[in-house]
Amino acid sequence: MSFANLKKQSKLGSLTQKLVKEVEKMNNTGGNTDDRLWKLEVDKTGNGYAVIRFLPAPNGEDLPFVKLYSHAFQGPGGWYIENSLTTLGQKDPVSEYNTTLWNNGTDAGKETARKQKRKLTYISNIYVVKDPANPENEGKVFLYKYGKKIFDKLTAAMQPEFEDEEAIDPFDFWQGANFKLKAKNVAGFRNYDSSEFAAVSPLLDDDEALEGLWKKEYSLAELVASDQFKSYDDLKKRLDSVLRVTSTRQDPEVSDEDAFRGSAPNFESRRTAEATAEVTAASDSDDDDDTMSYFRQLAEA
Repeated sequence: MSFANLKKQSKLGSLTQKLVKEVEKMNNTGGNTDDRLWKLEVDKTGNGYAVIRFLPAPNGEDLPFVKLYSHAFQGPGGWYIENSLTTLGQKDPVSEYNTTLWNNGTDAGKETARKQKRKLTYISNIYVVKDPANPENEGKVFLYKYGKKIFDKLTAAMQPEFEDEEAIDPFDFWQGANFKLKAKNVAGFRNYDSSEFAAVSPLLDDDEALEGLWKKEYSLAELVASDQFKSYDDLKKRLDSVLRVTSTRQDPEVSDEDAFRGSAPNFESRRTAEATAEVTAASDSDDDDDTMSYFRQLAEA
């Protein structure tokens, strides 16, 4: 750009408009700089619309989605925002701490455990069919994070409730369907209840082009590989820092896990508490990714 053009744009106010739009985009994405991720942009009222297509499993992988558990809460020592090792089927210090809180027999303990519960996020590859807020995204492959409510719609499409409804595979190139993603603000929360699938149709009529899209998909398995998670000890140190817990010496005859629970092992109560934690964790809001982004902004501030 020449200096003359710079001056011309200044008179037209176009630079200001570009800056305002970029700031709004950053606010909508929570400062996310990962170019692989797509996120629905909403207006000032909280409404947003786009058409996307969920894509098949990447080459060499079995499933078209992965599940990721995480925690985000504030304690006396700051924010705890970490992925949970329960994603890998391993023990996690926050889950253990929440089990202790749930078992202490007080309403306060259960309420704290609820506030610190796991947040469930699903991740899939998608093809953006229509994105009115950011048309430059159309025709491209992205990773998309979504919550349980949208996953329930995918499940309902594969397992319809009524006999007159035909099951579809929403992740299929040829027998799938575009997903009309509709967001609105309901009582201060992001709501996707109006989202729906269009009629069954091929994503594209050209198999060669479809193969090209398939090869552009991102690995999902890599997102939940063990090297993407902090160790138990590192997470425990962070949790202790957030809770401002001072470590004490333990009897060598008592295991770390039993000492953490503060009592002798009670396998029956442990199973009950863990089952309760699973139920509590399943009651996630419509868009946990939005919640996590919000918490990260607060922590960074």
